Amino acid sequence: MNETRRSILESLSDGAVSGPKLAESLDVSRAAVWKHIDALRDAGFEIESGPNGYELAAVTAYTGPAVEYELEAPFSVEYHDSVGSTNDRARELATEGAADAAVLADEQVGGRGRLEREWAAPSGGVWLSVVSRPAIAPAKAPLYTLAASVATARAAREAGVDARIKWPNDVVVPVGDDGDYRKLAGILTEMEGETDRVEWLVVGIGVNANIEADALPDGATSVREQAGDVDRRRFVQRLLEEFDRYRSDLEGVVPAWRELALTLGQQVRVDRRAGEIVGEAVDVTESGALVVETDDGRVTVAAGDCEHLRPV
Repeated sequence: MNETRRSILESLSDGAVSGPKLAESLDVSRAAVWKHIDALRDAGFEIESGPNGYELAAVTAYTGPAVEYELEAPFSVEYHDSVGSTNDRARELATEGAADAAVLADEQVGGRGRLEREWAAPSGGVWLSVVSRPAIAPAKAPLYTLAASVATARAAREAGVDARIKWPNDVVVPVGDDGDYRKLAGILTEMEGETDRVEWLVVGIGVNANIEADALPDGATSVREQAGDVDRRRFVQRLLEEFDRYRSDLEGVVPAWRELALTLGQQVRVDRRAGEIVGEAVDVTESGALVVETDDGRVTVAAGDCEHLRPV
């Protein structure tokens, strides 16, 4: 966000302020103040003019500047009403040298999940991709996926949803007590780097937020269906704040993930390139791999598609 506009919002957060006083405190002309106020209104800030000056009445818009306002995390936010894929756009920004950038869209028309699967991303959801440049080895990159799943689950729980995590990258809502679930959100992490270092990471997060049940694919659910509509602006802020918290404390990611995991303790089938693994999911390692107790002993799975099996 433009720094002058950020300063104006900070001034208005304490109450009404006159145009001349804003101009004096910012060392700009009154005409410049008016232009900035007009731009903020265009960005969705409800700024009223009254006898005591300008006053910030509400922030209800879902835009980049609105999300950045009061965001307690160091991300710039690029918003699109519609975009092909937030991950594609985030990769473009990453290759241009961006860091701590978030791409947000009301809808995606070319969204995708793991293994290039199609991902339905209609208007009303939270479609978000975050660019980071962490000073970590590639082996630790999966922790960013786990951090994103923890952040998403926490934001959803604050919105009133009983969100849990299914290994490796789904946020789900439990159905019954046998490990069944409905999918609320998915996460896709992409990386560029070398053998010993990460150049950049793009973590894509897709959440079925304010979406009607009949617009969801089979096996999915939404925040709206579970708890009613959510303030997407605040939801994204909390998600980004939690993600920033855990990417800054990678040692805390796995313990936080375990607390929210639905997969641990479940009978699972994991499809992987080396073959299928069936057994009980008993833990995750410090690098995010799943530990499965099979009839032949424990197996550690770094990557694969995990399915919860119904108890016999």
